[in-house]
Amino acid sequence: MKGMVGFCLPAALLLVGLGACAMIGQAEADDGMSFFVTSVGSGQGADLGGLEGADRHCQQLAQAAGAGGRTWHAYLSTQSAGGKPAVNARDRIGQGPWRNAKATIIAQNVNDLHDANNLTKKTALTEKGNVVNGRGDSPNTHDILTGSQPDGTAFAVAEDRTYGNWTKSGADGAAMLGHSDRRGLSEDPPAKSWNSSHLSRGGCSQEALKGTGGAGLLYCFAAD
Repeated sequence: MKGMVGFCLPAALLLVGLGACAMIGQAEADDGMSFFVTSVGSGQGADLGGLEGADRHCQQLAQAAGAGGRTWHAYLSTQSAGGKPAVNARDRIGQGPWRNAKATIIAQNVNDLHDANNLTKKTALTEKGNVVNGRGDSPNTHDILTGSQPDGTAFAVAEDRTYGNWTKSGADGAAMLGHSDRRGLSEDPPAKSWNSSHLSRGGCSQEALKGTGGAGLLYCFAAD
């Protein structure tokens, strides 16, 4: 019996230690970055390679920032096309809470995100922890691609609001944009909307996106 106790005690301690390490690891994951604005766009305007390409862009930037252990999704909606149903941005980003690179909570959950969130110019940071240029800065890059309505859902198919579901970069098309700094040309609610402020104009190339203050940037959320 004594031999068994002597044998089992270290094993028990080992299990306790492993459990403690797992809890610490989970706490670190929960407290780490789970939201960011991309520091760069795809370089191809709104042609992101669809949702898959956009998610990959988020994942690669997160990986470079040391947060690649999580599953990252772009906050983008798509419209029904070719027999495929629409996808709502709000349905693909997990449940929250979400923290920026400085560990500041920007929203506790999906409903909070689309109601009284904490997204401002000071909190809508890139994966590097930098502030995104906004209205009054040069160049202004506060236009964020979303293709979404204020509640995070997709638009009906009457008009394209997603640049062909994020596959176009030519002179035609339009997409809904949000303002990462919550500032616009007026004090009206759309001008202050983080996800549904106004349509782009002049096409969907990288140059065209600059016309209203954009650079093809995305919101990225840890979905797990």
